[in-house]
Amino acid sequence: MTIKGKTVFITGASRGIGRELAVAYAKGGANLFITYNSTPPKDTLLAISEHGAEAQAVKLDVSDSSAVDEAVKSCVERFGTVDVLVNNAGITKDGLLIRMKESDWDDVIDANLKGAFNMMKSVSKIMIKKRVGKIVNIGSIVGSMGNPGQANYSASKAGLIGLTKSVARELASRNIQVNLVAPGYIETDMTDELNEKQKETILESIPLKKLGTTADVANSVLFLSSSASDYITGHVLHVNGGMYM
Repeated sequence: MTIKGKTVFITGASRGIGRELAVAYAKGGANLFITYNSTPPKDTLLAISEHGAEAQAVKLDVSDSSAVDEAVKSCVERFGTVDVLVNNAGITKDGLLIRMKESDWDDVIDANLKGAFNMMKSVSKIMIKKRVGKIVNIGSIVGSMGNPGQANYSASKAGLIGLTKSVARELASRNIQVNLVAPGYIETDMTDELNEKQKETILESIPLKKLGTTADVANSVLFLSSSASDYITGHVLHVNGGMYM
């Protein structure tokens, strides 16, 4: 599963799963090109440097195709190529369907689905020329089972599954594997905001009776971006403790 010397492009790496991913790749000796949209990833860059890895961070709105192309160009100028793309950037704007503003729908679809499309379109041009590459999209359990109050988010993650499978078929002949990791409830800043009753309700629905960790997700992503997964493409890997099977 070595990724030493590989160049990994990760979107949305300021905190949570994105930060965990960046640090995991740094431990493995990869070069990191990471993006953020609101919070500068100072802690992420510090953690990367502690493992002796090279890294560059840029502010990026993944829904802006021109900005995406510029970011990918910057990555190539710095590191020479892109070996692995991890589409982690995403937002939520929750609300019941009848109260959801059209702008909340558009913003979530643009960031979570269009953003992944823009990134894959740009990076795949590099990978096609090399005839090798790995793309891992970060989905969600709600993309498969839905969730009240998250029509926009669930739709974006369901769409990402279809996008992943379609692109996997398109790029397979160029030896590029495209897969998706769908986390369930993971211990992050978002779950820390839940009260004890909410956490108990969630745990009752998880056969393993515990929340996942960002490391659980990172381990799955690293596997799908390594040579150990060369014969896997178009796959949705659920990391949810059995909550959805």
